[in-house]
Amino acid sequence: MVTTELMEKLESKEQRIIDIRRHLHEHPELSFKEEQTAAYIEDFYKEVPVDGVETNVGGHRGIAVTIKGAKPGKTIAIRADFDALPIQEETGLPFASKNEGVMHACGHDGHTAYMLVLGETLAEMKEQLAGTVKIIHQPAEEMPPGGAIGMIEAGVLDDVDLIFGIHVMSTMETGKVYYRSGNTQTGRARFKLLVQGKGGHGSSPHMANDAIVAASSFVMNCQTIVSRRINPFDTAVVTIGSFDGKGQFNIIKDSVALEGDVRTMSKESRELVEEQVRHFVKGLEASFGVTTTLEYMNDYPVLYNDPEATEQVRKALVQADIPEVADVLEVAPQPPSEDFAYYLQEKPGCFFYVGAKPEGKQGYPHHHPKFEIDEKSLLISAKAMAAVVASYCGTDE
Repeated sequence: MVTTELMEKLESKEQRIIDIRRHLHEHPELSFKEEQTAAYIEDFYKEVPVDGVETNVGGHRGIAVTIKGAKPGKTIAIRADFDALPIQEETGLPFASKNEGVMHACGHDGHTAYMLVLGETLAEMKEQLAGTVKIIHQPAEEMPPGGAIGMIEAGVLDDVDLIFGIHVMSTMETGKVYYRSGNTQTGRARFKLLVQGKGGHGSSPHMANDAIVAASSFVMNCQTIVSRRINPFDTAVVTIGSFDGKGQFNIIKDSVALEGDVRTMSKESRELVEEQVRHFVKGLEASFGVTTTLEYMNDYPVLYNDPEATEQVRKALVQADIPEVADVLEVAPQPPSEDFAYYLQEKPGCFFYVGAKPEGKQGYPHHHPKFEIDEKSLLISAKAMAAVVASYCGTDE
């Protein structure tokens, strides 16, 4: 069976996956760079019998690899992201980042490593496959509005029937794979607000117009959006992450700049939060006599896993009976946003999770300077995605 042979080949390459991951971890790149990582991926495929490698896809050095099976069938896309984050690493790992202020704090090095070796293995077995496997190595997942948009606009999904992705999760137990059908991860919006008042002397507030007071009123009003406007059976979060009001103790601030983050789990809540933010901004001008400038940007949509594709993932994982996988479990909705959601707006598919919590250590969350994964999750990821691909493109020969 194709699935069995795939699993055996991947198992023999586990150390290679780990070595690739460690190399990438030592040399992380931000979304606006990525020349070295992209070149590494491109060079890898030069020695692999794939049927096509497209480079510079969609900006930021995106790469699309095509593997054609010997028989006709569906075209399945599988995606791995490869960008890092502007974080100073504090893991103390022997293969810690050598690039000051940049680290792989979200597991994208692991995604790329398992996908490269899986791609190589699928190419070696393409005579036993039906249909086509398209591998998407996507940059800029961490940089709004997301690198997936450019890949889609470049036509990477035009010939694709379904698409799948995995994220390793440092907060989920290693040895378990998790899935969810329907709305699975929040959509995101962000905004910037400038509140312009009139500066003055701290002793004479009547001769000024305090921007800090007005901006503080806006912050407090925003906290009522979720508690008083959102359906309690829906999900929304409004966070003011930046309040630039620094000045002098005896000077009334003339302007304040704010930045906010919005997460919602439905289109209706997304629209309602934006409406309320704009309403409160207008209220500032009327109530405090200030002027305002608002930039409100909707980016990553809600990630929606197609129910039929998700059930196929669950079945494939269970039937593959992967020795390293103790259980396949349904998971609760996930608060972070993910630009894989753009792909799922275009094609049916499923984004699922592989537990990667380090054994015997504290599991730091993603985007933390001490973020670390259990490297056992890399082989599990490769085998899990292989099982899904084989369920669509495998043959019994």
